[in-house]
Amino acid sequence: MSVLIRVGPAGNPVGYRGSAVDVFRRLRSMGLDAYEYQATYGLRLKKKNALLIHENSRRNDVLVSMHGPYYINLSSHQEETVKKSIERLFDCVVAADWMGAYRVVFHAGFYGKHGRRKALEMCRESLRTLIDELHDAGLRDFTLAPETTGKKSQVGSLGEIIGFSEEFDNIKPTVDFAHIHARGGGCIEGASDYLRILDTIEDRLGMDHLHCHFTAIEYTDAGERRHHTLREDFGPPVEPLIRVLVECGWDATIISETPQKDRDAVRIKEILGGYL
Repeated sequence: MSVLIRVGPAGNPVGYRGSAVDVFRRLRSMGLDAYEYQATYGLRLKKKNALLIHENSRRNDVLVSMHGPYYINLSSHQEETVKKSIERLFDCVVAADWMGAYRVVFHAGFYGKHGRRKALEMCRESLRTLIDELHDAGLRDFTLAPETTGKKSQVGSLGEIIGFSEEFDNIKPTVDFAHIHARGGGCIEGASDYLRILDTIEDRLGMDHLHCHFTAIEYTDAGERRHHTLREDFGPPVEPLIRVLVECGWDATIISETPQKDRDAVRIKEILGGYL
């Protein structure tokens, strides 16, 4: 069975002094073939540079995704925050179209004062508004990719993210396995746990490509606390994930989010090589 699993870092390699426009040759020289552009502290990208990212990533066969700003909150009790969040995601989709990014990843929001049920309703309504505005602007070939989140106060359980994907054609999940692990109090111990997650996604969405994040993670009763490198003694384990993806025939993109994101992306590639 032939599978295509791409691996790359969340942002530029550690210590890299150049710009995102020129990073793709460096990634290829490391054996990496994916890259998640980080707009996490705001989107500050000129169109000419976005177009160069598109050109250079294609030339080096590196698949690009984008991570939107952290301060998006589609379920805020403040109407202005929701409005600004929709605007920021709109701008991210426009920039992603310029740069050829195949996913726009984001954290949907928080339960906050509303509680879970109302927060989910608000997120759905915000996503519906956003997608309608994008369609009205002539943008149709885009994928919004809400992420499973690591804190129990955040919208973003696996079931919630799958639910958004079931409801909207332009939405696919970003599966952050470390966040699921932290949110579930260390729930991923081996291959059977990964199989359970992937089977749930397959049964409900029938997807042919998985976009996911990976890091070792430290957590508390409230969920995610801190990311760690793959060589530190924190879960979830990475090798069983690679084995399950290959054995089950999943095409996937794995984005490394560890403090040594590029080095750990190379390590994931090395593990992957042992199964292909």
